[in-house]
Amino acid sequence: MHRRSLLLATPALFAAPALAQPAWPTRPLRIVIPWPPGQATDLAGRISAQFLAEDLGQNVVPENRAGAGGMIGTDAAVKAAPDGYTILAASSGPISINPLFGRASYEPERDLAPIAMLGVSAYSLVVRQNFPARNAAEFIALLKANPGKYTFASSGTGATTHLIVELFNIRAGIQAVHVPFSGSAPSLTAVVAGQVDYTIETLAGTGPMLRGGQLKSFGISVDRESPLAAGQPPLSREANLPGFDIGSWFGIMAPATTPRAIQERLAQGVQRGLAKPEVRERFAGVGIEVDGRPLEQFAAFLKAQRDGFAEVIRSANIKVEG
Repeated sequence: MHRRSLLLATPALFAAPALAQPAWPTRPLRIVIPWPPGQATDLAGRISAQFLAEDLGQNVVPENRAGAGGMIGTDAAVKAAPDGYTILAASSGPISINPLFGRASYEPERDLAPIAMLGVSAYSLVVRQNFPARNAAEFIALLKANPGKYTFASSGTGATTHLIVELFNIRAGIQAVHVPFSGSAPSLTAVVAGQVDYTIETLAGTGPMLRGGQLKSFGISVDRESPLAAGQPPLSREANLPGFDIGSWFGIMAPATTPRAIQERLAQGVQRGLAKPEVRERFAGVGIEVDGRPLEQFAAFLKAQRDGFAEVIRSANIKVEG
């Protein structure tokens, strides 16, 4: 009887540690969005909050913490409890670029865990309608023949747009004058008005002006055709720039010491969400092409992005004050 009782009890003894593991999630999560409402990262974060809530069975509450080019909200996420109840709507500026200028109080590779990539936004090389070039090859030939004569706009010194244009200029052998603006809208308006000659901006920003006939495009910044940019060929092909493949990315991250099991559960939820046609359509509606990369793949992508932007900053000698 004693031996039989012990044998019957043994499975329960071994099961006890598993039963002691706390369930997750048992309450709502928050997704910190380090940008104001309506910005691309905000839209991506809100789409993600909805499909993750459905997958996890708990509300995922968006919390906008804008300021300092996305660094205020990112810092708040870094400092949050690593318990799986705070995640970050991450994007190029505050993760891949701003830390390279020494302006961030955090180190992304040390302080944040990459959960999953959501997608990318290609950029379009645009000029005013009457610009004296018919295609990317003619555009480059014209600017190369007139070093320092032409100007390009950006949404600010050190912004993603600035670095993408600088990379394009370096690869194409172009010397042009940078004219920074305080945002994408005034930058594009200046190109339309002919005050500045060209820029390379997001599909979301350039799309309405291209459709309205205010701008013309010579191609996009990713190394493939994009369903979100019909009729706009890759600059890698049109401008004869093999390997030119860059854009802004969007993803989900969490405090670095968030338990691995929770990281994996979140990554699985993102992949299931991105597989839904209605979710992909919502991302397409805000100019984001779904490109889901979980955990290690996302981490490798982030390292390549950081290294690439660091090289642009060194080559173009870009300085950001403050």
